[in-house]
Parts: sequence; C-alpha cells; structure tokens
Amino acid sequence: MIAASARLAPNISRSVLAVPGMHCAGCMGKVERALGAVPGVASARANLTARTIAVDHTDAVEIPVLVAALAGAGFAAEPREDVLEPPSASRELLAPLAVAAFACMNVMLLSVSVWSGADGSTRDLFHWLSALIGVPAILYAGQPFFRSAWSALKRGRTNMDVPISIGVTLATGLSCYETLTGGKEAWFDGTLMLLLFLLAGRALDAMMRDRARAGVAALLRQAASGAMIVGADGQLHWTAAAALAPGMLMRVAAGERLAADGEIAGGTGRFDQSLLTGETAPVPAGPGQRVLAGMLNLDAPVDVIVTAAGQGTALAEIAQAMESAGQAKSAFVRIADRASRLYAPAVHTLAALSFAGWLIAGASFHQALVVGIAVLIITCPCALGLAVPVAQVVAAGALLRHGVMVKDGSAIERLAKVNRVLLDKTGTLTMGRPVPDTAVLEALSDEEASVALALASHSRHPLSQALALALAARGVHAATVEQVQETAGRGVSATWRGLAVSLGRPSQSTGTSAALAIGAGPVRVIGFSDRLRPDARTALAEIAALGIQASILSGDNAAAVRVTARETGLTGQAAALPADKLDAIQRLQRSGKCVLMVGDGINDGPALAAADASIAPGSASDVGRQAADFVFTGDSLLALPRAVRASRRTMRVVRENFAAAILYNAFAVPLAMAGLVTPLMAAIAMATSSLIVVGNSLRLTGAAK
Repeated sequence: MIAASARLAPNISRSVLAVPGMHCAGCMGKVERALGAVPGVASARANLTARTIAVDHTDAVEIPVLVAALAGAGFAAEPREDVLEPPSASRELLAPLAVAAFACMNVMLLSVSVWSGADGSTRDLFHWLSALIGVPAILYAGQPFFRSAWSALKRGRTNMDVPISIGVTLATGLSCYETLTGGKEAWFDGTLMLLLFLLAGRALDAMMRDRARAGVAALLRQAASGAMIVGADGQLHWTAAAALAPGMLMRVAAGERLAADGEIAGGTGRFDQSLLTGETAPVPAGPGQRVLAGMLNLDAPVDVIVTAAGQGTALAEIAQAMESAGQAKSAFVRIADRASRLYAPAVHTLAALSFAGWLIAGASFHQALVVGIAVLIITCPCALGLAVPVAQVVAAGALLRHGVMVKDGSAIERLAKVNRVLLDKTGTLTMGRPVPDTAVLEALSDEEASVALALASHSRHPLSQALALALAARGVHAATVEQVQETAGRGVSATWRGLAVSLGRPSQSTGTSAALAIGAGPVRVIGFSDRLRPDARTALAEIAALGIQASILSGDNAAAVRVTARETGLTGQAAALPADKLDAIQRLQRSGKCVLMVGDGINDGPALAAADASIAPGSASDVGRQAADFVFTGDSLLALPRAVRASRRTMRVVRENFAAAILYNAFAVPLAMAGLVTPLMAAIAMATSSLIVVGNSLRLTGAAK
C-alpha cells in the first residue's frame, strides 16, 4: 500500500489521485490545467496509463480541495491508495461491448434483408424489429460516452465524447423518425457498428494498459507476504509484510523469498536475484551483505535485519518508477494535447458547415443530416492522442523486462537524440566492489581460508565483506574464533585454537590489500581490485557503433582513472568535483551536443539532473537513482546501448503513429464532407485508425532486445 500523500520537502507534499474518467490526451490536459489553477499547487502530472495524477502542493492545500477542483472540470477523483491493483478500466467496458456486439449482429441480419430488396410492409417490419433491438442496446452501450459528454457539458465544457454522443444521438433519432414514418433508410446498424468499434478500440487500449500495469503488479506479488520475526524474547512470530519495520530481525528459511530489504545479521547463503536483475546465477551473501525483497534464499537459513519495508523496498521503487513513466510531457505529447483541445470546436464547426452547405446546395434535410453525422463520427483524435503514450508504455515495459526501469517517459524521446555520453568510473564503469585476487585465494590452505572467512564475517569493512563473499562462494566454512575485536583502521583480531589471528592493514602499503596473520606463520597479503562491469568493452563498442562518443568523467584520482581508461580505450577526466561535472555537461550542451550522463554517486546527482538524459545503476546512491531518468538493475553495462536502441526505435514508431493519424484525417474528413462516407463507414474508419496506432506500438514489445 502506498499512501495518497508523501512528503517531498518541509512544506511540499505529493498527492496521487485516481481519475478513472481520464482516457485521452485531451482529458490529461484538462485535468492538469484544473489542478494547476489551484493556489498552492506547484505541478500536476497526469499518468494516462494508470489514470492517476501526481500533484505537488504546499501543506495548505488539502486533498478535498484537489478533488473539488477536478470535479469542477468534470472529472470524479479520489485519493489513490494502492499502486499494485488499480481498477481495471477494461472490465467496465466489457459489458457494453458485449451488448453492442450482440445487438449489432442481430440488426445486421435484419438489414441484410432490407439491402437485398425487401420493400413495403416487410421493410417496415424489419425496421421496427431493428429499433426494438437497437434502441435499448444503444442507450446501454453508449453510456460510457454519454456520461462523459454530459459531465463536460453541464460544466460548460466539451471533450472528445461530446461530438461522438451527438453523432450517436442524431443517428438514432433519425433512424427512429424513418421507422415511424415508413422511410426507406434506418441507421440502427451503423450506429451500433459505431459503438461497437469505439468500445472495441477503447477496450483494447484499456487492456493493453492493464497488461502494462499487471507486469509491475506481478513483480511486486513475488515478494513474500510476510516473515518470521525474532522477538526480543527470542520467540518467533509471523508478521505480515505491511507490518514490517526497519530494525526487526527476520529469520528467512531456505526456499523462502524475502519480504523486505535488509542486511544479513547471521548465516551465509546463496540467493536467486533474477526477479530483480534478470541474472539467473545464484549470488552468495553473508553477514553485512545487503539483500532485497523478492530475492529467493536458496540453501541456508539466514537472519536479516530489516532496513526498508513496504514502499521503501527496491520492488516498491520499481513500481513507483513505472507508475511515473509517461507523466512528463515530451514535445510529441504536447502536440497531441493541443490537437485534442482543438478537436471538439473544430469537429462541431465542420459538421455544422457540412450540414449547412449541403442544404444550401439543394440536398434534402435527411441527406444533409446524414453527412453531418458522418463528419461527427469520422473526425476523432483518438489515434493522435494514443500515438505517444501507448508507444512509451510498451517500450517502458519492454525495457523493464530486460532490467532497465524508465522513470520518465519523456526521457525516451531525449535519449533517442543522445550523441555524447559521459561515464563515471567507480560503481558505473566498474562494479564499485573490491574483488580479492583469485590466485592468492587459491594459494590459501583450508585452515587459512576458514580463519580468514571467520575474521572477515565479523567486520563491516568493504574489503572484509568482499573477502567473506568470495570465500563463501568457494564453499569455505568459517572457523570458530574467540575474543573477536575490531579496531578502527587496523582490522579484526581474535584467537583460534590458542593462536592469535588477525585480518587487517598490511605493515607496508601494497595498494588495496589486506593482511592475514595466523600465529607466527607467514603473513598472507590479499590484493583487491575493482573490476570492470560485465560486457563493459562490448557495451562501449555498441555505443560507438550507434554514433555516440563516450568518455570518462570521474571524481577518482588520476592514477585510478588512467587504469580504467587504458582498459576501456576511453579518454578521461579525473578528480572532477560535482561542480566540474556540471560544468563539463553544460559546455557540451552549449556546443550542440545532446548529453547522456551515467553515474551512481551522490556527487553525480547534479550532473544526472542537468544532462539531457541520465542512467544510473541499481546499486547507485538514493540521490543518484532519484536524479536519473533510467535505472538498470543488473550488473551488465549492455543496458546502455539497449536503452538507446529501444528509445530510437520508440521514436520511429511515434513518428509513424503521428503520420498515420494525420494522413487518416487528411483523407477521411474531406470524403465525409463530400457525402461519400456513410455513418457506418465512418465508424469503421475511425476505430480502425486507433487500432492501427495501438497495433503499431505493440511492435515495441521486443524493442529492448
């Protein structure tokens, strides 16, 4: 569960409201403008996929005020409490869709007889039967559009459903008039077909959005529903995940998933973290190592001190990141917003002009009205409104399945334009984790390795943790040591079988290393190195092939940067302070470059925020993850070229969607005004254009490969 409001700053909160009536880009614009006009609201960003709006406001603004502002704009809203299982919009449309389909099939059967030449009383009978079936079905199936249109009109506003409702109402009324007067034409079949296609397009769009959210919900459900907690009295008791809190001690048995993030306090085991990173190889972890909610404990019980629970876990962070994808406005979304705002007045004007023009040209009232109805039906910006958000949602879902979280949908557009990338060194190009020298570990005797693991497991020092992790991965079992003491700056000492043993700083500086001493025996010096991320060279080669120039921008010392630069073939700037990184990015931007920043530390925060696009690893600091547009959860640096390729492909699809929507209206509207399109043909054409956009966007399902 996520609260409706969260604190962002001392006097600023973010509230999330559910707006189920928001179903197009035009609705998004109305909702954002209504809340933006409320005094004390700093920003309002709508999420069409989740049908929510995130509002940043001062503490003086209460949620009822926000709800009232939306009600004034014609949108019902309520505080959003649960991000895991939002209401399914597609389910609400299934019943009207089924009714429209059933009635349409039956009325079409009756219409076939009329089209085949039925005349006189037979034709009138079929028209009456069509009316008895069609009118109740139209009244029921059209409710989603009628309610939305009435809600807007009673507040003196219009939306996309107003002309649709007018067209349906006029077509139904004209058909009833023809039936009562024994006329030759009746449009019940066309009206039902219109509703069927409208509902089908809207339901398919809603289903696709439900699937996009369901992927995150399914991910979050993988976390355990609760955990066994060790009480102060040493007794075990079950606690639900929602009731877990930092500081509690979880006992996680082999075969169980973690219900919260934490640090291992006792025990050593291997963990399957494929749920979070996509990597199937088990990862060993021992005392002091961080483990995350959703990880599966494979082979040994461990005690874990909870450090984050509920919405603070890494899994919840993924959900929040995906919920926010698509909220920020890209240039393409702003175009769609403007088009949607102009739609209602434009289509009403065109329909009125068509009706009046045909009357002036000598057409009958009936013929002129049919043309006006066709214009109302065929001109719909649904395809234009769907062009950007559907593509962004599908691409974000594809990237998530490959371990890349999209925190800002508009960043996809910016990343597609990148031609320069700056990479931090430690924790970005490299793993940021010291790794002990393999040859030295292999040279240790069984007893030496056992003692080393025992000493290392009692220290929080990064080198001790790295050594413990490496030894545990080799299947080493810790020796039993006594009188363990850790001295800051010196290391860990203890006794083992009456001998003094220690693990600490070497007497002579030999780079990054630790010295193991057992009694009067020889001192074993264990060297450590910070290795490149997996596939780093391959990833950099792919980035270069994409036409993007890369270089290192690091705060580390010059010697360390030179080593990494030599390994990667990149040029590098060392000892860069946060202000230096920010200045480097701004200089590149002034020269016309579109810059991608890749970093992980607190010192990278300003640079990540200032760059045109930014990516951080999942191991980054909280500041780094919050400032970045994308977060990759695995160790492999191949996430970088994968995200760039997916972004470029997404923008190609967006441009194709815009072209399809514009071409549709350029051809369809003149045909309707010329009287060459019946209401039935208009319904099919309008719905087909939206389905083409959705279908084209679904090609992005494999965009992250």
